[in-house]
Amino acid sequence: MAAAKLSKQMVVFSLFEPDAQSVLLAGDFTNWKDKPVKLKKQKSGVWTGTVPLAPGAYEYRYLVDGQWRDDPECQDRRWNSFGSQNCVRVIA
Repeated sequence: MAAAKLSKQMVVFSLFEPDAQSVLLAGDFTNWKDKPVKLKKQKSGVWTGTVPLAPGAYEYRYLVDGQWRDDPECQDRRWNSFGSQNCVRVIA
C-alpha cells in the first residue's frame, strides 16, 4: 500500500513592524538564512508572506532589518543552540 501524499497548505505569516525597511521570514522550512522568504509591507505596517507547508511542526523567526525577532503572536517556542528561542507553527 502506498503512503498517502500530504498536501501542502498555503500558510500566512505576518508581523507588525511599521518602521522596518526589510522583513524576512527564516526557518527550518527555508534552511534558515539560505533561502529566507521576503515579506511584503502593507499600508497598515504589517508585513506578510505566504509559504506552502505540509502538515507538521516548523520552527521560524523573523529578520527585521538584519536583526532576529520573535513572532509576538506565537505562544509555542523551542530553545535553539544560540541561547534564544524559535517560534513554532504547527500545521494540521
